[in-house]
Parts: sequence; structure tokens; C-alpha cells
Amino acid sequence: MVTRLTSERIPPAVGSYSSASRTGNLIFTSGQLPINVETGQIDHADIEWQVGQSLNNIKAILEDNGASMSCIVKTTVYLKNIEDFAAFDKVYQAFFEEDYPARTAFAVGSLPMGALVEIEAVAEVK
Repeated sequence: MVTRLTSERIPPAVGSYSSASRTGNLIFTSGQLPINVETGQIDHADIEWQVGQSLNNIKAILEDNGASMSCIVKTTVYLKNIEDFAAFDKVYQAFFEEDYPARTAFAVGSLPMGALVEIEAVAEVK
């Protein structure tokens, strides 16, 4: 059985998809853009802020649905510019405290709303 999930602490989807889905003890988030729930916009053009906002959106989904960042099994990261990888990774590290999940990161041509990053995650509900 699949259950569609969301959180009131994240912005609404910018397309026809669910914020996350749960099947069994796994939560699969959709890619989270760095959209601020309060403004509905990407408020800053720097990669550090955008990474933090995307990860905070994932954190809200997980926390509101029985999981946490420490439950993440794998993330997939889409970067507009691979040159931003080092700056991305510095912010990313702070969310996991050296207990890092598996991760794939790669550059893409462009992202919705002009974002510099989009991140999706798979987490296990404990």
C-alpha cells in the first residue's frame, strides 16, 4: 500500500506530484527545491542558502511523517553547476554530523524556478 505524504511546513508542489510517498517502512521524497514556505519563492541566489532550504524542506517532510534526517538511506542531488559541489557539500555535511547516507550528485542543464539545487531522499521509518 502506498500513502501520499506532505507537510504544512513545506511549500505546495510546483507540479502534479506528491511531496513524498510511503510504502512499508520507506519514505521517498520528491525532489525538494529551495522554496521558502513563507514566501513561496527561492529567496536567495547563493548555493549555500539554497542547499539549506532544500534540506530543511526534506527535514520537515520526514519529521512530520515519523522519521528524521538520521533515517535517510540515500539522497540524490541535482546541481545546476557542478562547480558548486564543494559549497553544497559543506552545507550538506552539517545536516548529517558525519553519519552520511549514500548519495548521488550530478549536474543538470537547468532546474525549475531557476534553482541551483534540488534534492530528493529515501528514508526508513523506525
